[in-house]
Amino acid sequence: MVLGSALDILTQAGTPRIVFNDLPLGNPAGKPFDTAMQLRSVDAALALFYAAEEGGALETLPHRWSEQDDWRRNFMEVRPDNQAQLLSLGDENRRQRLENKRLGLFRP
Repeated sequence: MVLGSALDILTQAGTPRIVFNDLPLGNPAGKPFDTAMQLRSVDAALALFYAAEEGGALETLPHRWSEQDDWRRNFMEVRPDNQAQLLSLGDENRRQRLENKRLGLFRP
């Protein structure tokens, strides 16, 4: 049973039971801090785990990362013209994660 966001890899590997979220890699259960989305994903995974009687079971969840699918066009693409921006975004992400940790918004 895998809750994942890389369907091509999961099917190629022969994963017997898959709950698929079409979201950016690293977010298979849902958006960070979107507890409702994450709980729906885990509930679907548990339901499939108990209900599936044969291999090859697949459930695709309707969750969306954003209203538009722009994130797909350049997800994780590093080019010379966006390196500085990505470094800056990474620095901001690390700063935000430290702040979240300070506020207790992290999993132990």
